[in-house]
Amino acid sequence: MYFELFFVLACLSKCYCLNKEDEQEHCDQLKQWLESSSVSLELSKKGFHREVTTTVELRPTTLSGASIVLLYRWSNGVFVDPYQLASLGDQSNFEILLDSAIDLEVPAHKTSGFLTFVFPSHIGSAPSFLKLTIPVHGRYHEPSFSGEAFTSVHIEPPDLLLRTEKCSDLRRFESHSVVDAPCTVSNSSTCSWMKKPLQQESSTVSVMLPVGDGSATMLVCGGTLLATMVCCVVLSKYMLKHRLV
Repeated sequence: MYFELFFVLACLSKCYCLNKEDEQEHCDQLKQWLESSSVSLELSKKGFHREVTTTVELRPTTLSGASIVLLYRWSNGVFVDPYQLASLGDQSNFEILLDSAIDLEVPAHKTSGFLTFVFPSHIGSAPSFLKLTIPVHGRYHEPSFSGEAFTSVHIEPPDLLLRTEKCSDLRRFESHSVVDAPCTVSNSSTCSWMKKPLQQESSTVSVMLPVGDGSATMLVCGGTLLATMVCCVVLSKYMLKHRLV
């Protein structure tokens, strides 16, 4: 009886050791991915309607069972159109989750920044190379009273979040931060993700958006009021002359 008990305990201990070794291997690979990966941004098109292309390179090899999320922190100077993203459908290679509702009409000074969680679409293990293009749009800004014709809106590279089911002990990552984020685009549950540290050479891009001339406010308002009054007088005389009232 004691021999059988000892045999069962030995088997369980063996299985536990094998699982710990497998977990250690996946955690080491995850750490290697985080340290060697790179994230860069490119901006295309002109005016208020742009495209932000994010390139992610994960080295050196594909990590089995790994999941990837890109966390974008957008400023109040730009927005993404959820209706446009929904219309893209199968044409895009990602799914996107917004942290709040997006008002497409309000100007920049009457809204705040927002977050988007971008889940790349792939089957099986996460690929080692990703290229995602997100359409973004500039918001109207308050007029400038200092004579500046443009304002600059900065777009930061997204945070690269990685996780794998086989690496559950995240305390071993002392030099990296652990963040809570949705497990999937359905946002039905929250998981712990490892975030890549900030790169020394950040590939921040800037969008130059035109702004109005605040010094011309009185002139524009006065001219508009004068034109409105003249039109009202002319229309009133015409209606009285032809007895339309």
